[in-house]
Amino acid sequence: MIKNEGCLRPPTVIGQFHTLFFGSVRMFFLGVLGFAVYGNEALHFSCDPDRRELNLYCYNQFRPITPQVFWALQLVTVLVPGAVFHLYAACKNIDQEDILQRPIYTVFYIISVLLRIILEVIAFWLQSHLFGFQVHPLYMCDASALEKTFNVTKCMVPEHFEKTIFLSAMYTFTGITVLLCVAEIFEILCRRLGYLTNQ
Repeated sequence: MIKNEGCLRPPTVIGQFHTLFFGSVRMFFLGVLGFAVYGNEALHFSCDPDRRELNLYCYNQFRPITPQVFWALQLVTVLVPGAVFHLYAACKNIDQEDILQRPIYTVFYIISVLLRIILEVIAFWLQSHLFGFQVHPLYMCDASALEKTFNVTKCMVPEHFEKTIFLSAMYTFTGITVLLCVAEIFEILCRRLGYLTNQ
């Protein structure tokens, strides 16, 4: 019997839920709410004295990379292992049952899930170092390189409380994704064991 198509969706229930959670909720949250919270942050970031070049200099010090760009890169990077596996499966006409029945495909699939876990953990670590766990209302900027008279200046961070909530939500999403990936590995191993037992 000729197979018409390869595996286009994860072979586990948890994997399918993860795809839905990842693809829908997380992207919607980042795309809609992320823009609302962080969209005009640079425009409202102000320092004392309120001068454009000082504001820009201190904002770049405060945010080496904007959160929206970081999280977009995180989403794309974490999608890569699964996308590569499913592309391979589609090219080779590997269906969902093949992944459970043939050890080599099971191993490849588990490796793709493990890579997602590793990438999420790295992203969590980078996020904690770039943004911390809380956004404070004041940022002390060392602007001495810009002009000696500035030295250390105070800068106001707009909507700091909303940003703290959003940061917490993104950490939570990362944690949920890692847990779903771990659960997916256990599910596929249990189903593989069940398949071998029934042989």
